[in-house]
Amino acid sequence: IEFDQRRTKTTTKHGNLSTRSLLFLLKPMGNIFRMATYDRSANIANAIPALELLGPSPLKWHRLDDGVMGGRSETLHQASSSSSSLHFTGNINTSGGGFTSIRAPLPPDVKFPANAEALKVTFRGDGKTYKFLLSDGKGAGGPSSRSPSWQHDIPTKKYKDGDEPDVQVLSLEDFLPSFGPRPANAGDYELDITDMREIGLMLSLKLSNGKPNPPETFGVGQFGFSLWVDKIEVVSKKDEKEEADTCDQQDESGKNEE
Repeated sequence: IEFDQRRTKTTTKHGNLSTRSLLFLLKPMGNIFRMATYDRSANIANAIPALELLGPSPLKWHRLDDGVMGGRSETLHQASSSSSSLHFTGNINTSGGGFTSIRAPLPPDVKFPANAEALKVTFRGDGKTYKFLLSDGKGAGGPSSRSPSWQHDIPTKKYKDGDEPDVQVLSLEDFLPSFGPRPANAGDYELDITDMREIGLMLSLKLSNGKPNPPETFGVGQFGFSLWVDKIEVVSKKDEKEEADTCDQQDESGKNEE
């Protein structure tokens, strides 16, 4: 290939290409290079401890953004000094991608209880709509995966100093199966919480149902984002005995007051 700066054209054995055409042809090569150099293992090795869930030790969070597919978005997550809060932040670039996320595997000795019915999330947002993720931790939800990831939208409002944190209860019944940005047929899959080995948070140009995340709750072009998560808790169902004991205690309390 020879460049003629006077004519701003490129000469090849197939003829002349304009600079614009050449850039169009080279753009996919840039994406391929970013995919090849994306170091997911290094991200996992540099995981950040934050937030306790079902145990006394904080989870270890690593980033997974659209660089894995050649995109240019970047996650810059961090923890508070006590590791009690997690700051999911960074920059989105919709050119060649459009998502950032952080993931945390459950420790080997930790398992979601079979009677879990929801997850309660306490957070401080920026007005964007994020997603909470559940997966079996085996690459679930990828294009070639046999099992989906499970997603639930988290709409946020812009937090101001002095505001109380938001609290949302995410019912497990409302999580939707997905393979990447493409939703799966919910009737073909069933969420078994005891199989879930990894949780995550994501900001994406797609909502959990596969529809576009609107510009007002996502952004346009290149932009930053900020979500502080203060707590993630498991909400469990009460079994019949617990409910009966609770009713008995309430009845006994009422009699004593009389």
